[in-house]
Amino acid sequence: MERRGRIKALQDKMGEAGLYGVLLFYSRDIFYYTGTAQPSYLAVLPGDHRLFVRSGVDFALNDVFIDVEKVKEERRLENIRREFFPDCREGTKIATETDVLTVEQWLQFKKAFPGCEFADISPLVLEQRMAKEAGEVDCMRKACEAVHKGHEAVLANLREGITELELSAIVENAHRLAGHEGVFFMRQPDFFMSRGPISSGSNLFKMSGVVYTVTGVGLSASVPAGPSRKKINRGDLIMVDIPTHVEGYHADQTRTYCLGKADMAVHAMYNDLRAIADFLIREIRAGMRCDEIYRLALAKAEELGRSGQFQSFGSGKRGRLIGHGIGLELNEPPIPSEYDRSEIAENYVIALDIHMMDEALGVVKLEDMILIKKGGNEILTKSPRELFEVGC
Repeated sequence: MERRGRIKALQDKMGEAGLYGVLLFYSRDIFYYTGTAQPSYLAVLPGDHRLFVRSGVDFALNDVFIDVEKVKEERRLENIRREFFPDCREGTKIATETDVLTVEQWLQFKKAFPGCEFADISPLVLEQRMAKEAGEVDCMRKACEAVHKGHEAVLANLREGITELELSAIVENAHRLAGHEGVFFMRQPDFFMSRGPISSGSNLFKMSGVVYTVTGVGLSASVPAGPSRKKINRGDLIMVDIPTHVEGYHADQTRTYCLGKADMAVHAMYNDLRAIADFLIREIRAGMRCDEIYRLALAKAEELGRSGQFQSFGSGKRGRLIGHGIGLELNEPPIPSEYDRSEIAENYVIALDIHMMDEALGVVKLEDMILIKKGGNEILTKSPRELFEVGC
């Protein structure tokens, strides 16, 4: 019943925003509101909605949780306008996901809806998606179980001489066998990365601009993030941050390993990193702003004497975010960071993503998914949260 109310909640927001109608096309939003990811347009009016499936209508009819009477096959925008938006005219305000709309699609929309004014519906959609329903959390738990299988694969296979690429392939295989669907989604054009960051030894200090975290260097300049063909040597620190996607929802977890015995100073740095994470998990509560959470993290790092290492990218550079929302997309609002002033609410899921860099010691990283709950937050990720020494 929760998910059947999603379109009604969107319709209520439409009224507040003064919108005549909404036309969605992005697969993650279509999936959220209807239950199918078949290529479609979801047309919504304040008192009605219709799913126009461009192709794969037989699949869609089996997938959807909306009434099947609201589903039909249609690919032409002009026909959708005539059938569902007959009253739209010069200046009519229709909203769509302009943040992921290409220029070519924009021209098609303008041609099919002459004279209409197009607004961006994505902020309202993303705001609605931030609070997770129980069924969504259940899917994320499954994704976390798949991530944990990858962690177990690291413990079973990490050895001297294995390459980052070989280790990554073993982890990815374990994820796939556990139900990972093989892709992850990021709501931005031209995003590229490997199946996920993995890095070791000296590569830990080489951070690409592709994402704002420890990235790995990749196999070539074409995709400069992820595993390389570097062999892992005894004494190397290894960071594995490969996400999963199960039944539409993501899991994101990072664990740090050492091949052999880690230096006591590395253990001390990692213990302080975990202390910051534990502090945040205890302190984050509904009503806090994202920038307040970021400042709490900086203050705790300063208290522990780790200001120079916490979220460091080297050469005086520091990351300005400490995590991200997660759900239908791997990274989605809210963003605990220096610049996000939005408030956290109950049933949000946040991936706390923090690291420390010391040029003499190495890089350690810890990332867990946290469900914000009244009476105490819950860690959804399953793998133990220690610094793992393998093959001592």
